[in-house]
Amino acid sequence: MENPEQEQPIRKDSNKIYFLVAVILALLGTNTYLFFKDKKANDRIITVSDEKTRMQTEIDKIEAELDNATSNNLKLSEEMLKEQEIAREKIDELRNALKQGQLTQGQLAKAQEEIKQLRYFVSKYSTEIDELKKQNQDLTSERNELLSAVDSVSTKANELEKQNEELNTKVQAAAAIKSGNISISAFNIRNNGKESIVTRASTTDKLRVNFSLVNNPLAEKGIHTLFLRVIDPSGNLVISNNGGMFISDDEELQYSYKTAVEFANDGRSYTIDWSDSRTYQKGVYTIILYADGYTMGKGSVSLR
Repeated sequence: MENPEQEQPIRKDSNKIYFLVAVILALLGTNTYLFFKDKKANDRIITVSDEKTRMQTEIDKIEAELDNATSNNLKLSEEMLKEQEIAREKIDELRNALKQGQLTQGQLAKAQEEIKQLRYFVSKYSTEIDELKKQNQDLTSERNELLSAVDSVSTKANELEKQNEELNTKVQAAAAIKSGNISISAFNIRNNGKESIVTRASTTDKLRVNFSLVNNPLAEKGIHTLFLRVIDPSGNLVISNNGGMFISDDEELQYSYKTAVEFANDGRSYTIDWSDSRTYQKGVYTIILYADGYTMGKGSVSLR
């Protein structure tokens, strides 16, 4: 017959073993749960960190695109300047948000949506800049065409002005009176006032110029001023006391004598007497006539 007091301790020891096994299993389960939980949390943190890095790179790209769009020397409207300012403020806000500690999934989703909107905004802004550049290029092209047209018109105007000046010069030259049949004679004046033609320099008291005016319907009828230049045998201009300056053939000249004649377009003849207070030289004297800014003609006389 078994002893009941011996079976009771054996049963108590078995209960303790079962309890310890249950505790160990519970601890193993808890550790396993915590391990997988920590692993999942670590994976989520890594995923969030990677997403932040990706978004920071995206923001860098958007900012570079904005810088590139505004790097052109364009005169932006007030509205476009305001849009650029808003975009840069949003970029700064997103950068600051990403620099802060760990972001929740909700915060990341919001940042992703803002970056998406920012990219659309900058893309639209870049399109507006491109359109503005095109408009500026078109305006520049139109301006260059207008400048070219103005230069062409200006050149044409200058050519016409030059042609007009040349035509006026030709008309003025054609309208100037011209002399014909010029002859020069030397005269001696006796004490009684009687004049006689001479050929010797020693007996010459004055030179007489005989000429006629050629008919010219373009010449103005009326009084015309005549200038005489007398060249002595030595080739020097003989200047009288009242000699002055005049313009002929666009050149300023000094005259020996000045007088006036009336032009009536009738072919009449004229006589001009000129005398020198100095002794006449042997040789050829040449007299050139000028009127209306042009040379009328010339003649000469030889004195022995």
